[in-house]
Amino acid sequence: MSSNRVPWITNVLCAGVIAGTLDIGAAALINLHNPVAILQGIASVAFKSAPLAGETLSAVIGLFVQWGLSVLIAAIGIGFSVRVRALRERWVAAGLAYGVVIFGVMNYIVLPLSRFGHVPHFTPFRFLANVIAMLGFGLIVMAFGRDRRSADRS
Repeated sequence: MSSNRVPWITNVLCAGVIAGTLDIGAAALINLHNPVAILQGIASVAFKSAPLAGETLSAVIGLFVQWGLSVLIAAIGIGFSVRVRALRERWVAAGLAYGVVIFGVMNYIVLPLSRFGHVPHFTPFRFLANVIAMLGFGLIVMAFGRDRRSADRS
């Protein structure tokens, strides 16, 4: 591997951790909650016993669940960008479109099928704020997948 290439997995991990971490901050701002409470909420949706594990442990569980999902979302987006040249060349438009897809899948498929059990109720402000946050998430993912050389799996 030449020195100017970054392995595909490095881009996926960086995109997932950065976007996932910023998403926690966005959720905290949008909902006016402490990030620890956001992480505990993620843990409680993922695992029934997580909130009983204690404040710190449940927050750590929530962080790893968030990062795991974010890395998976990044792997899907970067995986498509590796295969579809137009996504790399028009990464801003691709990132915005991917953000809309992420928003829809998470809120209308993943959350209803999780322990959360239903589509979230949004006020107009929270709907717009959450969409904007997911647009940012998509942009981060596609920014890491925009260069074929840096997204190369070899």
